Amino acid sequence: MKIRHKTSGEILFEDSSDSLKETLENAVRGGANLRGADLFWANLEGANLEGANLKEANLSWANLLGADLRGADLRGADLYEADLRRTDLKGVDLSWANLRGADLTGADLTGADLKGANLEGANLEGANLEWANLLNTNF
Repeated sequence: MKIRHKTSGEILFEDSSDSLKETLENAVRGGANLRGADLFWANLEGANLEGANLKEANLSWANLLGADLRGADLRGADLYEADLRRTDLKGVDLSWANLRGADLTGADLTGADLKGANLEGANLEGANLEWANLLNTNF
């Protein structure tokens, strides 16, 4: 399966897996730079994406239910209407990310950087925002 850049279509990572989730996990494990990846509508439920470089990636409408994104770089990423319920987002950099309408119910955002992020209409019920940077965050 191939992971492509959202605008150029350039292949950022490719492997023989039939599953986008498995391909993405392999890319992250291998330290691939997935900046600007097109993961629109991706089903990544329970994926281990710890430390992933997904800066400016398109994850709108993605299913990240219960995924592990600890320490990931999601600066400027588009997570519009994404399902982030019970997702581990400890220490994630979400500065300037679009989380409009995202479901963050029960998500752990401890120490996350949400500086300038758009959380308009996001569901934060039960989310842990302890030590999170909320400077200029739009609620």
